[in-house]
Amino acid sequence: MKKLKNKWITKDQSSRLYNIPVPIVALTGGIATGKTTVAQMFRDHGIPVIDADQLVKGIYQKKESFDFVSQHFLEAIVNDTIHFKTLRELAFKTPENQTRLEAFIYAQMPAAFTETYKTFGPHEFIVYDVPLLFEKGLHTKTDLAVCAYSPRATQLERLVKRDNITTELAEVILTKQMDIEEKKKKSDLVIENLSDLSALKNNFEKIFLDLIQ
Repeated sequence: MKKLKNKWITKDQSSRLYNIPVPIVALTGGIATGKTTVAQMFRDHGIPVIDADQLVKGIYQKKESFDFVSQHFLEAIVNDTIHFKTLRELAFKTPENQTRLEAFIYAQMPAAFTETYKTFGPHEFIVYDVPLLFEKGLHTKTDLAVCAYSPRATQLERLVKRDNITTELAEVILTKQMDIEEKKKKSDLVIENLSDLSALKNNFEKIFLDLIQ
């Protein structure tokens, strides 16, 4: 069973996110930087990964979420289901709407996180794949931060190609995120994704060797 090097264990259980008893490696990055691919590489090495986006999707499946959206964002209920495109539009319409929705979702995160954590077998540490690590201040409750990094120009190029969108729209999407250079600066370790999958894998393996005993 792979263990984290002592130098990377910076929290005890009482100060760690949701009081998890083992170290948490926070994995972050920007859109089109390869974070999802890096998360899978951790899984391939037998490290449990919790995906923040999947937790949110799970929360939206619950009856309480349907009731909340029905009460506060009724226009987003279409054919007795949540219509997420409409919900996003309504949420971003005003700061109050966004705050209300985010507060509801984030109130459910501790239970969603710990439920997923309990499904894991024996392990010495976990990875938390969380895009908004620094934006939400979660880095203060995890043991270290690892950033999947690609320069903004590369992000832009990949995003246009991947989602078949205009450069202008890709720019708007990137502008809404914390700049990748800022995330890189704030992270403890950086996995560069500058060219192809093979190079990314090599960079991941180097970082992984630095992480484990």
